[in-house]
Amino acid sequence: MKNLFSVEGKVVVVTGGSRGIGEMIATGFVHHGARVYVSSRKAQACERVAHELSKLGDCIALPFDLSSRAGIQGLVDELGEREPQLDVLVNNAGASWGADLDEFPESGWDKVLSLNLKSPFFLTQKLLPLLRAAATFEEPARVINIASVDGFTTPEFGTYSYSASKAGLIHLTRHLAKHLAKDDILVNSIAPGPFESKMMEWTLENFRDQIIAQNPRRRIGTPEDIAGVSIFLASRASAYTTGCLITCDGGRSATLY
Repeated sequence: MKNLFSVEGKVVVVTGGSRGIGEMIATGFVHHGARVYVSSRKAQACERVAHELSKLGDCIALPFDLSSRAGIQGLVDELGEREPQLDVLVNNAGASWGADLDEFPESGWDKVLSLNLKSPFFLTQKLLPLLRAAATFEEPARVINIASVDGFTTPEFGTYSYSASKAGLIHLTRHLAKHLAKDDILVNSIAPGPFESKMMEWTLENFRDQIIAQNPRRRIGTPEDIAGVSIFLASRASAYTTGCLITCDGGRSATLY
């Protein structure tokens, strides 16, 4: 009971870890004693975050573009050279695209579905040997998929490929959970609401007061909020939890209607 929420000494990969929600999650794990690998396609940003977090604990940059199979394989190969096993994979890297329905481009569909849905699947697939090496019956390995409340609610704006990709990721989580439980790998997802991030920047600049007023908690999410849920899903506290979606939105999605 004493160490229910401990992640100390665990090896964690956070994709999209150089900013926004990914950086918040990575910071939480570093603070709590995990060895964290942050990945993003922008090497300079990735190195900057790893450098800053290394002042607090153990953090290493693995800059790769996960929108390509070559980038996925590059991350897998480099991680495999550094670590014999992987305790926690956080699939957070993602993108969005907004346009009017009549003008929504095929490029905006393909880019978002590829990065938000295809890449998490194939990265998880390629990292299964390292996840299996870490997994035990008493202490399973973990995959945490960062979805969105837009995956099960109807967004206000024309982010059609984003909502579709997150809905797909939520169901993919359940599907993977069913098949990986026998390997002692637990797969869960988190659906964040509004947080301070590059993806939310325009929305918060234009609708911050409205978003806060409509939220039962009357605020935007903080780093502690998303890091806390992630640490729960990576710790002994969640060892009997798999295939689940946990919302982290201040109660907004439960009060839409």
